[in-house]
Amino acid sequence: MTFSTAWKEAFENRDRQSLNALIDDDFRYVRHQSGKDLNKSDIVDIWSASGPRPVRRDYRIVYENPDILVTHQFMDFPSGDKESVMVIMLLTDGKLVRMETGATPVT
Repeated sequence: MTFSTAWKEAFENRDRQSLNALIDDDFRYVRHQSGKDLNKSDIVDIWSASGPRPVRRDYRIVYENPDILVTHQFMDFPSGDKESVMVIMLLTDGKLVRMETGATPVT
């Protein structure tokens, strides 16, 4: 199974155990909007939580190899905001070690 397939399944199912298995202990999620980084524990808590979540539309894999996964999707947030989002995931030994996103508001 490719990383992208395992990732999509774990993310969509809010599967805490699978997310923990896919993410390296030294993981960093770079949040450019706030200037803050999130670690593995922070992000697993967010991604596995119940409650409202943005709706992903037109999800597609732009590029994938053993070192990187690049995806694009449109996101509809519970607030009503909409964004076009590019996600860059750096991989080492089959685990996610760093993630960055670039988002553009969509009207």
